[in-house]
Amino acid sequence: MALLSGLTPVLLALLCLVVGFLLLRSRETSRTTSRKPSEGKEKPWVDQDLQDDSETTAAGGGEDDGWVDPAEEEDLAHVPYSPRRYSEESMLQRSTDFYRLMNQRRSVRFLSPEPVPRDVIDRVVHTAGTAPSGAHTEPWTFVVVSDPEMKHRIRLIVEEEEEVNYRQRMGDKWVQDLARLRTNWIKEYLDVAPYLILIFKQTYGILPNGKKKTHYYNEISVSISCGILLAALQNVGLVTVTSTPLNCGPQLRLLLNRPANEKLLMLLPVGYPAADATVPDLKRKNVEDIMVHV
Repeated sequence: MALLSGLTPVLLALLCLVVGFLLLRSRETSRTTSRKPSEGKEKPWVDQDLQDDSETTAAGGGEDDGWVDPAEEEDLAHVPYSPRRYSEESMLQRSTDFYRLMNQRRSVRFLSPEPVPRDVIDRVVHTAGTAPSGAHTEPWTFVVVSDPEMKHRIRLIVEEEEEVNYRQRMGDKWVQDLARLRTNWIKEYLDVAPYLILIFKQTYGILPNGKKKTHYYNEISVSISCGILLAALQNVGLVTVTSTPLNCGPQLRLLLNRPANEKLLMLLPVGYPAADATVPDLKRKNVEDIMVHV
């Protein structure tokens, strides 16, 4: 009994240590579990520059928080709209002709340095600006670069980040999926193409009085305008490759002196195809594979 009574304080101390250890482990497990959902949402291929809260309108939208009050904006007049109507035969022919034109569109990475008329570029960009946008905010900026030195500086930024993307961020599966397309981080076409068009989404507008204007669905709106731009380029016989350089946005925004409310969405090298240009022999899905009638 004397021996047991002498060991009792020691046993109590050990028991306290064990209980304390278990409680500590329980807290750490709880913290780890609470972090998992957010960690699971992080994707290495998501451009961090586009991860912002710009889609959220400032609460209130009043004078104090710097956002324009919609009540201050003038009402819009509505006018008659009577677009031209075509016969069914003409509609079918026009839709077929347009499909054939667009079905020839390919992503071309081998461009010619041959000059392209500036007026043509102006017109296709103007056409892209006809896209619909949330509340007609037109949240796009098209930066057209033709200066050789500026194009080369853009190439250096893109290739530096793209090498990191291919070696670290994208992961083996993505890199392997791209291997058959013979693409890598070397972007020679950024020097060769007569024009680079960088499309920025405006996460919010800035009015002449300095107030901010909400740009609803700005990324979707700008993406639609990019689609129209691709169609307009195809229509005039020019080619491009849709480039979305991961994590290059902040550097390119500073290089091109764009404001903080603009985020780079896409970069398009534009020109004629090189005489020896090649493209992968890809096939597109049939209409039955992409459309569902209800």
